[in-house]
Amino acid sequence: MTLAPHAEPFYADGRADADGQRVGVLLSHGFTGSPASMTPWGRYLAEQGYAVSVPRLPGHGTTWQDMSRTSYADYYAEIQREFDALKAHVDKIVVGGLSMGGGLVLWLAAHRPHDISGVMLVNAAVASNNKQLLAVPLLKHVIKAMPGIGNDIKKPEVSEYGYTKTPLRPLHSMIRSWKQVRSDLPKVTAPVLLFRSAEDHVVDPSSARIILGTISSRDATERILENSYHVATLDNDADAIFAESAAFVKRVTEE
Repeated sequence: MTLAPHAEPFYADGRADADGQRVGVLLSHGFTGSPASMTPWGRYLAEQGYAVSVPRLPGHGTTWQDMSRTSYADYYAEIQREFDALKAHVDKIVVGGLSMGGGLVLWLAAHRPHDISGVMLVNAAVASNNKQLLAVPLLKHVIKAMPGIGNDIKKPEVSEYGYTKTPLRPLHSMIRSWKQVRSDLPKVTAPVLLFRSAEDHVVDPSSARIILGTISSRDATERILENSYHVATLDNDADAIFAESAAFVKRVTEE
């Protein structure tokens, strides 16, 4: 198995603050992407002293054929494992995710409400109004993949190193799993910082509306990104995401 360029996971040990407390941040990349989309964010948070985990989800960062043998359940299981590994070394944890990764960490926050201090989302996906997806359950038996959804980035000459094809079996598993994720959203009580691009060619605004309208968090903020497309963590608004998320982590872990 050969990893694609920049697809390696990123980890940082972090350091204790003045009170001896260690804070960790777990960041999940999206569907057909890799840690490449999250590592710059992770490095920024590591520079602030936080322990950081940016794992590579199963089947990602190699070939789309590898991914075709995986499912949403595999991705969520990996996020659970990484969360538990990080939790063993820190006092408090904030989770974050891009696109599908946002749905994964929301599901985790629903299942582990007492273990998570905050949730950071960038164009999180828990639903879609794309009518083409209605054909996926049947189409997956006819073809293995369709054109890729990666690199929706406004900033010139930037790549997330995602797959050029989207394997349909994993796509169908994600679509099926969204129903359970949405049904569990009322269990999310942690503070939420939701970044949403005003122009996103992959995830439509329905996901953000559902998330903000369904979670039980009393502390929930939506931040509109005016100068980025879907992969905003690598786009023109990345610096704002990094700085505002660092302030969010500091606030929710000091309360």
